[in-house]
Amino acid sequence: MSVDEPVMAQGVEGRCLCGAITIEVGIHRAETGACHCARCRRWSGVALNVFTAAPDQVTVTGEVAIYESEIAERAFCPRCGTSLWLQNPGEDYEFMVGIFDGAKDYPLISEIYIDRAFASCRFAGEHTRSTQADYEAKHPHIAEVD
Repeated sequence: MSVDEPVMAQGVEGRCLCGAITIEVGIHRAETGACHCARCRRWSGVALNVFTAAPDQVTVTGEVAIYESEIAERAFCPRCGTSLWLQNPGEDYEFMVGIFDGAKDYPLISEIYIDRAFASCRFAGEHTRSTQADYEAKHPHIAEVD
């Protein structure tokens, strides 16, 4: 599978733990990427695992809280605390794959900050992997902050 040839899907629904927020996603990439940087680890609990969708393919119902981090807004449920998505204004959503039951078969195609991964959360399989140095060399505006 190539990052250049994304696997697309139509229609998946997700929700937060308490059910106060529901998310419907139309056409989207049916593949995931993982991040082990300190920011993502602290926000998700161990490793961030997301899939992407364009804003015009997304319908969110319920009250969402936003935390403006230094690189993206991070959305969560103010009632139960479920992490929902990351997004820069006008860019694609990066949805937490775990809140979408219908996304359970989406393959992992990329993993970044692999040198920062906890031993209990190292992903097997064939996919693209980048260390912190490799990733930040290509994306200098996203330098890791501890």
